[in-house]
Amino acid sequence: MNRCPITYEPCEGKKYSPAGLKRLSPKLIDLEDLPWSGEEQVQEAAARAVKMSIQGVQPKLSVILSIKEKQFKLRNKNGKYILKPQNQLYPNIPENEDLTMKLAGLCGITVPLTGMVYSRDGSFTYFIKRFDRAGKSNKIHVEDFAQLSGRTRDTKYDSSMEKLISVIDKFASFPLIEKKKMFLLTLFNFITGNEDMHLKNFSMIKSGDKIELSPAYDLLNTSIVLKDPEEIALPLNGKKNNLTKEDLINYFGNERLGLNTQTTDEVLNRLKKIYSDWISLIHASFLPEKLRKKYIDLVNVRMERLGISGISHQHSAKIKNQVKR
Repeated sequence: MNRCPITYEPCEGKKYSPAGLKRLSPKLIDLEDLPWSGEEQVQEAAARAVKMSIQGVQPKLSVILSIKEKQFKLRNKNGKYILKPQNQLYPNIPENEDLTMKLAGLCGITVPLTGMVYSRDGSFTYFIKRFDRAGKSNKIHVEDFAQLSGRTRDTKYDSSMEKLISVIDKFASFPLIEKKKMFLLTLFNFITGNEDMHLKNFSMIKSGDKIELSPAYDLLNTSIVLKDPEEIALPLNGKKNNLTKEDLINYFGNERLGLNTQTTDEVLNRLKKIYSDWISLIHASFLPEKLRKKYIDLVNVRMERLGISGISHQHSAKIKNQVKR
């Protein structure tokens, strides 16, 4: 059964579902494969790195979507989407990142449009729509927490989760609202094993006269990829490992973020209610079976550590069988 790599829904022998194509554009009736293999995209990204405005460890390409030609086209400037191809060192990164971003969206975290597109060699390339662009060339003002903290790419780990709060207090128009968002995002990253959320992976965006946390990006289950013993990139309560419910909820949520118990309970209940949908989406994802199992096992362990375990393993298996049908 073919499934759409944009929506994960069945697409009846086609590569993309109508709903998936519509997410990209109401006028798009088909989408051509990228004209490069995964390896060729890595080479192309390296050749264009000096010219392009996007940086990072993962190879990236800046593109626009041509409705007329029904494909993504490379652009050195003013790209509207970012492509991330397969990485030879870390298999299934596109499948991992797209799934994790979709899980974030399910629990109420604001995320851009994401999905995957087929490459010339049949591999998947992840795409994300840029949220710092409007119109043909207008830029929306966005600064990451490294810039706002006076740090650089080389010192992006020289901070702590507590110091993120001072950035929110200093720059956000409505700090308490953004602190609730930060609490949800922090719990999400812990549960989904995203252990590389450094200063450059948090940003503030100016929306009209309002300054707030930007849509989330670079959300990835690094735990099943890197097997890093650390559970968090920036220390929380002086710890990078063995984080507890006390650390994440009582200390960070209530004490440091200043959220009342009603607010933190609301976030926890939201995560508990979304559990079944998360498991269904993981089973429907394009990760190999082995990694899907690792992902679910990690989610279960982390939720149990927070005291918000969702459903039994038997129920999880039932969801898996329903997805297969």
